[in-house]
Amino acid sequence: MADTPVFTDRWGGSYRLVEPGSFILGDQHGSGGRSEYPIRPVTVSQPFFMGERPITQAQWLDVMGTNPSKFQEGWSAGLRPVEQINMVEIESFLHALNVEDQDTPRFEMLGRWRLPSEVEWEYTAKAGTSTRWWFGDRDRELDDHGWHAGNSGGTTREVGSKKANPWGFFDMNGLVNEWCADAYEPNYEQPRNQLPHKCTDVEKLVVRGGAWFAESDSTRNSARSSAHPSKRSDGLGVRLVWEPVSQAEVSTQGASPSM
Repeated sequence: MADTPVFTDRWGGSYRLVEPGSFILGDQHGSGGRSEYPIRPVTVSQPFFMGERPITQAQWLDVMGTNPSKFQEGWSAGLRPVEQINMVEIESFLHALNVEDQDTPRFEMLGRWRLPSEVEWEYTAKAGTSTRWWFGDRDRELDDHGWHAGNSGGTTREVGSKKANPWGFFDMNGLVNEWCADAYEPNYEQPRNQLPHKCTDVEKLVVRGGAWFAESDSTRNSARSSAHPSKRSDGLGVRLVWEPVSQAEVSTQGASPSM
């Protein structure tokens, strides 16, 4: 899929088409955490565009007017991922982007910005592979593909500075954890599909990917974690999805954001 259609936003961020397909959700090797079971076959039925990289500090600052990130020092700080953002702030960020872009066609389609679902995130991270990481099963190879506790030097780094996965996506194994749209439950007992998992009595949301301070095991494709919507962390950022929508849906993009 690395040669699939791509568009670029005004900050230089690239968004790549992820085509429909099926995969196994969860850990297929028996070495994952309890939350990664039971494994389930899942079909992604609708295409979407995923950000090749996490949202940067420069983009967040331009849209929101503030930069909450811890790691702001140095000439390259603007190219590092934004972090220390909670879900209320992300909803405001998405609202601002959708208002700005509601009349902007891409590939002759109108669309909207949103968070990925957990299924979409893992499907994209695995990129057609079945190993612990997309590049294989050995964590000693991780240094070439992601930022983690063993190589980050105690800080975030510029997005996109490690190797991309087979579908053209960077930083899905380490650097910063990424918010997903799903309510977090500690297993896959309930069937899953492409849509975000919802549960009224669950207070936490899914976060994925591992962070610059994480041990290698936490950066595996199927590794899961969670956070309360109000949480801020210097290892917690965001990657966006853009999806085509109908004209009726586009007309609601100017509505006030809500949780």
